[in-house]
Amino acid sequence: MSHQDIESANERTGLLLHPPHDRRLSQLQHDDEVLSAQSIAASAVSKEEQQLAASTVGERLPYNDYTTIDWLHDLVKDSYRYRIVHSRKGLRYGIISLLDSCSGWIAVVFIGIFTACVAFVVDVAEATVSDWKFGYCTRNPLLSREACCEEKTPFLRLNSELGDDCKNFHVWTDRYTSSFAIYVAWALAFGIMSSSATMLTKRSLPAVSPGKGDEVHGMDTTPQPVTSGKSLYMAAGSGIPEIKTILSGFVIPNFLDLKVLVVKGFGAIFAVATGMCLGKEGPFVHISTCVGYLVGMWFPKYRNNGRKMRELLSAACASGLSVAFGAPIGGVLFSYEEISTYFPRKVLWRAFLCSLIAAMVLKALNPTGTGKLVLFETNYGTSYNAVHYLVFVVLGVAGGIFGGLFCKLNFMWSKWFRKYAIIKNYPVFEVFLVVLATTLIQFPNPLTREPGDIIIRNLLVDCRDNHSSNTWVCQNEARTDGNNSYIGWLVYGTLAKLVLTTITFGCKVPSGVIIPALDAGAFFGRLLGQWIPDISPGIFAMVGAAGFLAGVSRMTISLGVIMFELTGELEYIVPHMIAILVAKWVADAIGKEGIYDLAQNVMGHPFLDLDHNLHVVQRQNHLVEELIPPEQTMREITVVVGKTNMVPRTVLQEKLDLLHRRGLMDAGLVLVQNGMLQGYIAEGELEFGLKEVGELFPEDAEVRLLGDADEEDFDLSMFVDRTPLTICAKAPMEYLVEMFAKLGLRFLCVVEEGTGKLVGVVIKKRLVSYLEGLH
Repeated sequence: MSHQDIESANERTGLLLHPPHDRRLSQLQHDDEVLSAQSIAASAVSKEEQQLAASTVGERLPYNDYTTIDWLHDLVKDSYRYRIVHSRKGLRYGIISLLDSCSGWIAVVFIGIFTACVAFVVDVAEATVSDWKFGYCTRNPLLSREACCEEKTPFLRLNSELGDDCKNFHVWTDRYTSSFAIYVAWALAFGIMSSSATMLTKRSLPAVSPGKGDEVHGMDTTPQPVTSGKSLYMAAGSGIPEIKTILSGFVIPNFLDLKVLVVKGFGAIFAVATGMCLGKEGPFVHISTCVGYLVGMWFPKYRNNGRKMRELLSAACASGLSVAFGAPIGGVLFSYEEISTYFPRKVLWRAFLCSLIAAMVLKALNPTGTGKLVLFETNYGTSYNAVHYLVFVVLGVAGGIFGGLFCKLNFMWSKWFRKYAIIKNYPVFEVFLVVLATTLIQFPNPLTREPGDIIIRNLLVDCRDNHSSNTWVCQNEARTDGNNSYIGWLVYGTLAKLVLTTITFGCKVPSGVIIPALDAGAFFGRLLGQWIPDISPGIFAMVGAAGFLAGVSRMTISLGVIMFELTGELEYIVPHMIAILVAKWVADAIGKEGIYDLAQNVMGHPFLDLDHNLHVVQRQNHLVEELIPPEQTMREITVVVGKTNMVPRTVLQEKLDLLHRRGLMDAGLVLVQNGMLQGYIAEGELEFGLKEVGELFPEDAEVRLLGDADEEDFDLSMFVDRTPLTICAKAPMEYLVEMFAKLGLRFLCVVEEGTGKLVGVVIKKRLVSYLEGLH
């Protein structure tokens, strides 16, 4: 690398004390992509919290298999890029500047289009595959039952248990026992296919093994070989806990790759077709985020900046729920309320456009055949009275109890059942068992043998509508000879959904929890509505569905909007709000964390939740000084810079090797001169500088870290953060949590009260681990 290249790199460092001048700006544009791609070293250590035996170095931090981004560093880096792109004059550069300004809007348009196309394929394929459990369309086996019998009403499916009133749809058999067996066999085949595909996305995050010298005085400075770390199935589950982790500033390698997107879509088709208590709405959020990442990689503006990429991913999340529910506004609010950590106004606007485009394209593709976005359109025509508010409160209480119990029971189930070797080592076998249990429990009940979205549609039906009066639900509710068996099926359905959803969520297939929670709430609401006179039971099924989902997920505003967009019933916003708020309060009283937060804990993902962690810290009287590393650790990460602003290369290499051996791959070295903090150099950038820039210099060379470089200097000052943020050691812990969460810091230097002397460095992973210990 030439001196000009090094000088150019100097101006690309995020937080410099001095501004770049014009000559250096012109050089910057040529190498920006190279440095951005290489400036952050790969993550490299074990997730498990291992102590270095008999060593004074200090503990290995957890979460070291996740790298972190520095939001402030990326902010300033993007500011330099912006000034370069928009500072030049002329027609050509004016067009480049315009395209740069519009790139975010262009990207979200493409994300919306591609997400809708993927959702169309998944929706149509899932409907067809699911119906193969009952039979096939004689005029086209690739058509679903509703598409095959398009002349029938949308509620055909419950006119008869097997749909044999449609001439074009051929059922496998008319015998109950045989149809039961065929149903189970197809479901098991679909489950094995989905889980086997998910196994293809298994990834092991890297880890560094303890060094040979850890147990003796000092440490062996030779980095040890990299070994396999924690294993993740990238396409399993909903993906929402991982996306929350990514949007909070951590990096999970390969989680948003094209292969994961393809497997997620394929697996979701067959997982939902099994009839298990899961939905494809959560996977759609993961799919849309994958699309957002892949589109973002087209633009250097997003490809080379972690902060900017996360802005795009937040917008992409909105399109996922938009296509899942036909709820474009709810998708935007869902991204803001439930997933995103950083959501400025420009992200809101772009999320709005992305969600809108996705909804428009999906409506044009028309996967449901209705030509409408509303999935569960209802028109009850009757309003509620003040006395019904009590019923809505009861639905909210029930939803909160269901959600609170579900979160606790699912957490306990995951810790207990999946600890057995045969389940842990053979995830496909677990899916086989869950599918078998699900089919055996659900098939006997005519209300539960269909996919989750069909179950909701059937339970929301208004029996006063002439088109719906001949459905199985309405026929049973119109019986005058007693409908005890029908009441029993509703109770059966409610309990079955609670139990089966508890054991299903967390299986190694693409799955979400939104539809099962809506199903359980609709069952309970329809059951309760049987004893409320002069009003459609479907109203209580609708409100109960919202209450149960609120108890599980703890969503509030976004869920209220989603329920309105799902049903088209604006008049019932108030009942929804009542049930949602009551359910959240009750569920929070049982347990503070929703299902996605608990899933993060089970899977070991780091996440810095500001509101929850502040509440935890405020109950303690802790100071920042509690997080100061041991003295030995501080000696190893501190570089004393002399008056020449130079440090021997061997010293830096030795300290870099110590960081490698300790596994702190997101750490760095602090620079001290005359006892005062002068800067910070991250480990990844130090490694790159010693390896790439150092090729031109001998092993015993002096390295410049501070000050202005001469022509012949081995200069790494371009990688030094000259303005590291500091906090007093005696500051309340709340200050530290606020600064890390709101500023998106990777590290924070701790100084002594009164003197300003450096006494410690806190990195984000250490803080996350500490806060988890307080819970």
